[in-house]
Amino acid sequence: MPQLATDLIEIENQRLATTTPSAIRKFDQEISDIPGIIKLTLGEPDLNTPEHVKQAAIHSIENNESHYGRQAGNLQLCKAISAYLKRKQELVYNPNSEIIVTVGATEAIATAIISLFNPGDEVIVPTPTFALYFSLLQLFGITAVTINTADDDYLLTPEALKRTLRRHPQAKGIILNYPNNPTGREYPPKLIKQLGSLLASQQLYVISDEIYSELLYKAQKHYSIARVIPKRTILINGLSKSHAMTGYRIGYLAGPQAIIKKMTTTHALLVTTVANTTQAAATEALSPAGDLDPQAAVKIYTERQQVLSDGLTKLGLKVIPPEGAFYLFVKIPEKYQTDDKYFAKLLATKARVGCIPGSAFGPGGEGHIRFSYAASLTDIEKALNRIAQFLNNGGTKHERL
Repeated sequence: MPQLATDLIEIENQRLATTTPSAIRKFDQEISDIPGIIKLTLGEPDLNTPEHVKQAAIHSIENNESHYGRQAGNLQLCKAISAYLKRKQELVYNPNSEIIVTVGATEAIATAIISLFNPGDEVIVPTPTFALYFSLLQLFGITAVTINTADDDYLLTPEALKRTLRRHPQAKGIILNYPNNPTGREYPPKLIKQLGSLLASQQLYVISDEIYSELLYKAQKHYSIARVIPKRTILINGLSKSHAMTGYRIGYLAGPQAIIKKMTTTHALLVTTVANTTQAAATEALSPAGDLDPQAAVKIYTERQQVLSDGLTKLGLKVIPPEGAFYLFVKIPEKYQTDDKYFAKLLATKARVGCIPGSAFGPGGEGHIRFSYAASLTDIEKALNRIAQFLNNGGTKHERL
């Protein structure tokens, strides 16, 4: 087993040494070895990829589609994405020049950040939100200007955005994430139109991460900010959540041709292209036949959400009602004040239930924990029983971990 030469230890990207790894993954790894733990931590569907989507992947393999594909994405998939966005959001993107297929939404986010911003730039990030944004901005020397939305029902308001823009007139972009991870909050069309109207006059990009757009409850329909300000919006989406395809690693970017052309260069330098077989599966998933798959998933998640939400509420915990995604954002008991990491550690070690500390999601997340209900009802019910026993036994701040 080779050891790194001692004279090379100090040679590295200095920003990497100061970049905080994903707080979600880090905490999940910390508690994963606890015997018998029920993990309601990661945002990974426990459902299977739909059968017709799997068959499309198998057919691709059998057809020996094993050579390099088009760098921006196979044209058949780009056409399917274009048709999907037109069908779902009345958005018009040219599949030849305004769409990039990426290795998951994660690569889409990284490609957008690298392509749009320079070290020293400021990017506005309403919080709480997906922790990866902070790590990527930090890695590339970009300053995250956070807006705490906790006092505004976990939604960015035009007033809060105006205040931030006055204080940071040089900001080059804003990252929106809705339905939101970790709160599950969805922006209503009226608010999106108000924010879009305000941002239309600003010299900045809008990166809109809409990966959970298909997972909405109570017959709600997602309304993309790209419908309001398409000239300024970089739309990010993918198949991981909607079609239980996390391992297929398919995401995509859509936006104006002038910037998509530049992003394609970044994307090609990072990954060359995306695997043909997973692109074939994604093409099937985004066909009209695939529209039914997220609907079936939403029925399952709705039941799980209700069981988990009712159970936690009965235990005296305050739950933020979600409108989408598959997370519950929960305020920790008062006696723990804002020490969400300690409380999450207690739940893991004493109750053997895993969740994610709210502080991992930035300002506004402190004093909360996030549960993922992308888990079976059996596990959810067991977790509730364990949490009830833990709380009834009165785990205190003075317990040693």
